[in-house]
Amino acid sequence: MKQGKLRERLLRIIEEFSGKRLLVIGDLIADEFVYGKIDRISREAPVLILKYEESMILPGGGANAVNNIATLGGVAIPIGIVGEDEPGKRLHKALNKKGVELSQLIIHPHYRTPTKSRILAGGVHSTKQQVLRIDREIPFHRWEELFTPIIKSFDGLTDHLNAIILSDYGYGFLSLPIFQHILGEARRRGIIINLDSHYNLLSFPGVTAATPNEPEVEAALQVTVGRDEKALVKAGRALLQRLACQAVLVTRGSDGMNLFERGKEPVHIGIYGTDEIADVTGAGDTVISVFTLALAAGATYYEAARLANYAGGIVVMKRATATVSQQELFLAVEEDYAE
Repeated sequence: MKQGKLRERLLRIIEEFSGKRLLVIGDLIADEFVYGKIDRISREAPVLILKYEESMILPGGGANAVNNIATLGGVAIPIGIVGEDEPGKRLHKALNKKGVELSQLIIHPHYRTPTKSRILAGGVHSTKQQVLRIDREIPFHRWEELFTPIIKSFDGLTDHLNAIILSDYGYGFLSLPIFQHILGEARRRGIIINLDSHYNLLSFPGVTAATPNEPEVEAALQVTVGRDEKALVKAGRALLQRLACQAVLVTRGSDGMNLFERGKEPVHIGIYGTDEIADVTGAGDTVISVFTLALAAGATYYEAARLANYAGGIVVMKRATATVSQQELFLAVEEDYAE
């Protein structure tokens, strides 16, 4: 396709994001950011004292994918679980403020919302950098009792879905029986079902596409890729086969992305923007959100990958867990094709 036509196609696809209904099912996480400035050295121990300034909780994990879809004009419907704790309440409030439909959200009194607290510190005239992360992950052992309500929620939505995102951060929400039911219905109805799994990539065969990063690929296949292009191609093709999917989009940080499709040669897409990254927190959620929205809007896998690459390049230049707007994607496409 000629560059001018591809530009027009990409711009049209972005316009078509509006109103697309995407179900996000999986782990919802509270991303907490605590900001302060370095005050002095403690007398009690050789550690820095951080003078607290402010903190905030943003949607993370599957909730970040929901937030991105809503920001891009899509209709995001989350099926997940939060606790009655403060992080759960603030996560609920943040999504509600975005206009997200939360009727399928499970609020459980015995569940503790997974919370990742990032401590960022800096001097008066310096940019704050992450110095510590604290993960609060209390095991939950009552997943079986949630099977029926989760399936009921899902079955009540399938008539009007354009695509499904599986967001697996390893907390247990996406059990094998739930996945098998969702996959069966998605296939029967011809609904796109894409996977973002951080620790169990090979546990979800049969999806439409997956968007792992390079370390996730290496962990799943127990290989080392690094800068070895042959190893990357071999790994990408192995994932296509073992996941029995149509496409795999491997994100590679400053090395861009590589798209693997069935029956086609792999395609490398160079990084968009600068490699002077501000914050990679949640970038994978943004990538799968844009990639899936684009497919729901009629894009080819290559077109969807191009748009996801723009989105990834934009969001890593923002602080904290961030989102990308339609307007930012429009400008990125225009800028890229103006050169």
